[in-house]
Amino acid sequence: MQAEAPPPAGALASNLLAFVRLLRRAGLRLGTADAIEATRALTLLDIGSRRQVQAGLRAILVRRHDQQEVFDQAFALFWRDPEAARHAAAMALMDGIKDKSRPPPASRRVAEALQGDRPPAPKKSDEPPPMLDVAMTVSDRERLMQMDFEAMGAEEIAAAKQEIRKLHLPLDERPTRRFHPHAAGARVDLRATLRDSMRTGGEILGLSRKRRVKRPPPLVVLCDISGSMARYAQILLHFLHAVENDRDRVSTFLFGTRLSNVTRALKNRDPEVAFEMVSHLVPDWSGGTRIGESIATFNHDWGRRVLGQGAVVLLITDGLDRQGAAGLAEAAARLQRSCRRLIWLNPLLRWEGFQPKSQGARALLPHVHEHRPVHNLNALRDLVASLSSPPPRRSSR
Repeated sequence: MQAEAPPPAGALASNLLAFVRLLRRAGLRLGTADAIEATRALTLLDIGSRRQVQAGLRAILVRRHDQQEVFDQAFALFWRDPEAARHAAAMALMDGIKDKSRPPPASRRVAEALQGDRPPAPKKSDEPPPMLDVAMTVSDRERLMQMDFEAMGAEEIAAAKQEIRKLHLPLDERPTRRFHPHAAGARVDLRATLRDSMRTGGEILGLSRKRRVKRPPPLVVLCDISGSMARYAQILLHFLHAVENDRDRVSTFLFGTRLSNVTRALKNRDPEVAFEMVSHLVPDWSGGTRIGESIATFNHDWGRRVLGQGAVVLLITDGLDRQGAAGLAEAAARLQRSCRRLIWLNPLLRWEGFQPKSQGARALLPHVHEHRPVHNLNALRDLVASLSSPPPRRSSR
């Protein structure tokens, strides 16, 4: 029987622990057990093969699809020459410069994590204090509320998730077919009146009344998780998790190239456990998009189950369909007829000059009741306010 290889020691083990701490600062939830498993994995891998080491550490330290890009960026920067890390850290300091060559979000998160390792530069005593013009500045909270989800770093994403957990979604209550006893009800409850008269020998001394029960309508969410929507879907899942645990009759579906029902997974109170269950249920995260086929599948398999009693449907997508909007108009028209309110949440509406030029956008737009942005926290607050009020009246054709 072959003895187990001893764990790596010296500089390699120290660098591995530093790499795990870097990933933790970049947003990955890792602990001591993960660092120990990664150390043991190095004893089974060929240290001379960079590709093999990267694949082995990724299999241990990455739990969700959206973490792969962060891991790859961190691995490329950490296990290379230190000059690359310094350049990446310098990129994180350019938040105030708004140019078109902004680094990808994953690179910014890793760069901010690398910047946390560096001690602050000492201030020279002979330099005068900087002059700050605070005439047009806003608070950090206001800046966070207006920041695009795609431009957020690791700390800003964590703060945004905390704000999302505070959102409360009281949908506009609608009357149902059921009644409940009420002293000031508008209708007379004949059955209850006759039942009460049995206590007095059949003599009716008073009329029992009832009132119609009012309940919020069911909420159905269809969220696009394709490559162009991956960052927005990652943050919006926290909003959907908070909604699912705050109210009943909420159904959540994710779609890329296929439709996945994640309603039961998001019912878990622990968000990390819920998202890990979602990652196992969804095989096509950050892949292609088949909006028309996914909506048609929903109409056929789930429409009659979840769209009763005047349901409200949130369709979260940018309208970019890989199949060129084949069958999208027919599927969207049927979905509109099956619900009371169809709201299209489009992150591309953050641009003032947005035009529905893609085939998917042109096919969707005529069949939705509302078209709203969903790119920052202010857009989410406006959505909550809109859902809590009666829907706008549509003009009859």
